[in-house]
Amino acid sequence: MSGRRDPEGRRRAIVEAACALIPEVGVGGLTHRLVAARAGVPLGATTYYFKTLDDLSEAALEHIARSSAEDLRAWAEALRGSADVAATVAALTEEYLADRPRALAEMELYLAAVHRPELRPLARAWFDGLVDVLGGHAGPVAAKAAAHLVDGALLHALSNERPLDTEGLATALRALLRPAA
Repeated sequence: MSGRRDPEGRRRAIVEAACALIPEVGVGGLTHRLVAARAGVPLGATTYYFKTLDDLSEAALEHIARSSAEDLRAWAEALRGSADVAATVAALTEEYLADRPRALAEMELYLAAVHRPELRPLARAWFDGLVDVLGGHAGPVAAKAAAHLVDGALLHALSNERPLDTEGLATALRALLRPAA
């Protein structure tokens, strides 16, 4: 090891450690001490880069929101060649839930935004992006309704011990996304 300092690498390690802790302890359970231990940095490093826990949690939630944007690009690509959009969305939702820590972290972003208005644009980014992705396959009202359904299915699956009912979700999405007669 060269001993050189890497301020951006250290900051990134702190943010990634906070992201990894959010699914375990929630945004409200984050502490500088927990994050420093997970990142393998001195406690003072977390407070140097992030003066308050709100600053630290906001940086972590911004990182999580960027990850959501990457997921949406992948969903758009998967849907581009799909013969059955509803089944594809249901399968993508199931696949998304397979990475439970990531899904929990993103739901924590939603919950944090309830109490912290400055986080609401980050929380809306997933929903608005999903509406945009689905809007290429249905009208705006149907796309928004389908996005609500997917969000509800995600929350339900995360808060229950049962896996996602992929076929039931696909059936409901078909009813919402069917072309107008």
